[in-house]
Amino acid sequence: MIKWILQKIVGSKNQRELRRIRPTVARIREIEEALQREPEEKLREMTAKWQNHLSRYHALEAPPKPVVERMGPDELRAAAEALDERLAPLRDEFSSLPQKVEATASSIEAAKAAFHEIEGDFIRSRARYLEQILPEAYAVVKNGARRMCGSTIQVNDHPLPWEMVHFDVQLIGGTALHRGMIAEMQTGEGKTLVATLPVYLNALTGLGVHVVTVNDYLALRDSQWMGSLFRFLGLTVGCIQNQMPPWERRAEYACDITYGTNAEFGFDYLRD
Repeated sequence: MIKWILQKIVGSKNQRELRRIRPTVARIREIEEALQREPEEKLREMTAKWQNHLSRYHALEAPPKPVVERMGPDELRAAAEALDERLAPLRDEFSSLPQKVEATASSIEAAKAAFHEIEGDFIRSRARYLEQILPEAYAVVKNGARRMCGSTIQVNDHPLPWEMVHFDVQLIGGTALHRGMIAEMQTGEGKTLVATLPVYLNALTGLGVHVVTVNDYLALRDSQWMGSLFRFLGLTVGCIQNQMPPWERRAEYACDITYGTNAEFGFDYLRD
């Protein structure tokens, strides 16, 4: 009886989660309405801006110590300048990084070591930034879908009109998915469209997003169908198919978003 009364007062766990998400949905709608007054290039500019910010959390590409120790003065200067430029966007967030990388082997190696010390914090920094831009990013996806209405997409060699715009229930589902929840949706509620929201958001990291489908047909279909929305927004989309040669698979995996089946992803992982 007490449990029943409490549920009536404070609601079930699902109801409480929905209440937490609704302000985010309201914010998404507000931003998307403003985007309707902007040119479509604005959407791709926002995509590029977020990608550029998140690229600071990528792995460091720098010459190994034996190579650095054999460098001459000009090579050391170039390596130090490149490393200094790489660390610049991170210095405000990580005070332990050196303020200047000198053109010496010891300074370059010290800067590399300082970078690797903070690298473990990148997961949290990345997650915090994605949560911060979530309303804007989801508004960009919704606005992109709105602008595509009336266009025709070639899906598995068949023309398919695009006539989808995210409803509130889909914005709720997309927010829940990004936050690590399980979003249960009924047939016809637009699960395929829902996935475009967290997929776009996480693809901005540049780390690659793998979208798993149950067969090759659906992987190809969705890479063309939903992929048209991602491409409209400035992202690259690939698709892994059975019997695809290794060199072609590498090109597909290099995309921001890659569709495929659990079997293809699983066996490619084992082959690697």
